[in-house]
Amino acid sequence: MKPRFTILLTLLAILALTVTACAPGAPPVAETGGQAEAPAAEPIKLGIFAPTTGFAAADGTSALQSAQLAVTMINDAGGVLGRPLELIHYDDAASPDQAAAIARKLIEQDQVVAGISGSYSGATRAAAPVFQEAGVPMISAYAIHPSITQTGDKIFRVGTLADVEGRVGAELVGNVMGHKRVAILTIDNDFGQSLTDGFKEHAATLGLEIVFETNYPLGETDFRPIIGNLKEIAPDAVYATGYYNEAAKLVSQAVDEGLETQIVGQEGYDSPKFIELAGPAAEGVVITTDLNRDSERPMTQRFLKEYKATYGEEADMVGASAFDAVQVLAYAIRTAGSTDADAIAQAIAGLKDFEDVATGPFWRFTPGREVVRPVGAQIVQDGAFHFYHEFTDEALVTPSQ
Repeated sequence: MKPRFTILLTLLAILALTVTACAPGAPPVAETGGQAEAPAAEPIKLGIFAPTTGFAAADGTSALQSAQLAVTMINDAGGVLGRPLELIHYDDAASPDQAAAIARKLIEQDQVVAGISGSYSGATRAAAPVFQEAGVPMISAYAIHPSITQTGDKIFRVGTLADVEGRVGAELVGNVMGHKRVAILTIDNDFGQSLTDGFKEHAATLGLEIVFETNYPLGETDFRPIIGNLKEIAPDAVYATGYYNEAAKLVSQAVDEGLETQIVGQEGYDSPKFIELAGPAAEGVVITTDLNRDSERPMTQRFLKEYKATYGEEADMVGASAFDAVQVLAYAIRTAGSTDADAIAQAIAGLKDFEDVATGPFWRFTPGREVVRPVGAQIVQDGAFHFYHEFTDEALVTPSQ
């Protein structure tokens, strides 16, 4: 009977171990060696809102995919502070109301340590106060309206401020291209108006003559009446703000109507969709933008190549800016040594000569939380964007706020 009793005790011991291992809250048991595995590091949560549906879906998708690419690259290199990044994202459809609601959700439900706007100025302006009131840092990737960063000390921007990009546009038209008589077409929203304000302010100092000016609504499809006026006035150049849909229709109809005037755009044109929609009519169009496809900077080329390899399409400025926002936040958390909101904001504010971005380098941030960096111009040649000019004069590219 003794052997049977020994066997019974052994079976009872095995059963007890099994129950303990399966009990709620029990540590996992490794498959080999019987030792507990190390628990996975808790992720650092970043939030992003971007319009992945609606009229701005191409830009929002590019921003989201690029932010995801940055997170993957950082995690593959070991994460931040030994922890992986986790990107939580929602579609705001470029709606201010939705963006504000998403900001609250990211902060209160998802408990992100920082947020990224991958959306337009209207949506970003609505979300910024929510992040500021909660004391959570937020970076505007490419929304350009001046009031965004004026919200408070937790709100930063890595894209070029509207008045700087407009100023650079005037410098491009007047001093680089040598034009004197300029027509201005403005898309009637925050984006267009703020760019035009910056352009006109600097144009006045350069002695440029504004010979024609008009606004047009978002979603405009027929520019022929405006083009007719331009043909009569015959300006040297047309500075036209807008997004890729409107821009493609403008340049296509300008060619159809025989308008032989240089069209100068800005970052809203910076999308493969512009060239796809406009076709040969896009040739020769010059835009101000933060992304230089011909740059030899390692991070720029890595971003362009990995984006194409991952998503099967060319990257754009909007995506590059969202990529950069993640890179800046990772740097800030690493520099701060924690996910404390004040420490993250302080680290961003103290950033100097930062190269690990696609659109940089970032020289510094102003006290108004605006990035100071070179601003470029690209020209469409042979169906692709290429280098045209780079503006590095700090007096020109430094935001006034």
